[in-house]
Amino acid sequence: MALSKRPAGGEDAVPAILRRQRMTEFVTRRGFVRVAELADEFAVSEVTVRSDLAALDDDGLLRRVHGGGMPRGARDRESSFEESLEASAPGKKAIGRLAASLIASGQSVLLDVGTTTLAVAQALKERADLDDLVIITNGLHIALELESEIPRFTVIVTGGALRPLQHSLVQPLARAVLEQVHADVAILGCNGVDVDGGVTNVNLPEAEVKQLMAAAAERVIVVADASKLGRVSLGTIAPLDRVDLLVTNDGADPALVADLAAAGVEVLTA
Repeated sequence: MALSKRPAGGEDAVPAILRRQRMTEFVTRRGFVRVAELADEFAVSEVTVRSDLAALDDDGLLRRVHGGGMPRGARDRESSFEESLEASAPGKKAIGRLAASLIASGQSVLLDVGTTTLAVAQALKERADLDDLVIITNGLHIALELESEIPRFTVIVTGGALRPLQHSLVQPLARAVLEQVHADVAILGCNGVDVDGGVTNVNLPEAEVKQLMAAAAERVIVVADASKLGRVSLGTIAPLDRVDLLVTNDGADPALVADLAAAGVEVLTA
């Protein structure tokens, strides 16, 4: 049940300390909650909500992310596609543009599921100079995003069982498609890139499809925003020596970037 909204009459009607306590309880119950929704729920301005989220993040009670707030510990669970779409959106768009700039007309591209790879798909659409691309994806959002570019692009969906959380297609059918192709490039998203742990993902079925994509491509490009660097998740995608290029954004920790480069990974920063 939603918390009852406080009566009108100014944002001081409920003390900030009480409002933040209730906000913490609300976000913890709901998971990711957008700024606009919190402003409506607590009848305060979005400026006030952002201030509250910043204070709660500083106190270690919530995580402030782009567009809203999440419970502490949410980093360790798999976020939904919609939650991920809100997080680090400007950085992902920059990564998408840079990764898309590396693709040439006539190439075949394995484009993995995810919000950063969706940004790649959107940037590929914007490149009017591209023609005759074959894009194979296991992401329903990506396939629908690229539908308008047919016949300039050929879009192939792997097939498989649908995972609603990410709107992705996984086994048992994805292997049948991916083992029959050899693509020029695989562009893969992930949940972690680490010197020791390699490239990893929180979900095992999706990690398996990403492994197949990496094995089916001449060149492997990993796209990962700054928050993914130095992290290790449950499912292994590939060791670093299988990665040809990592594209990240300018919020990346320089020390982590240097460690990855020292391990032999070429890193481009958007």
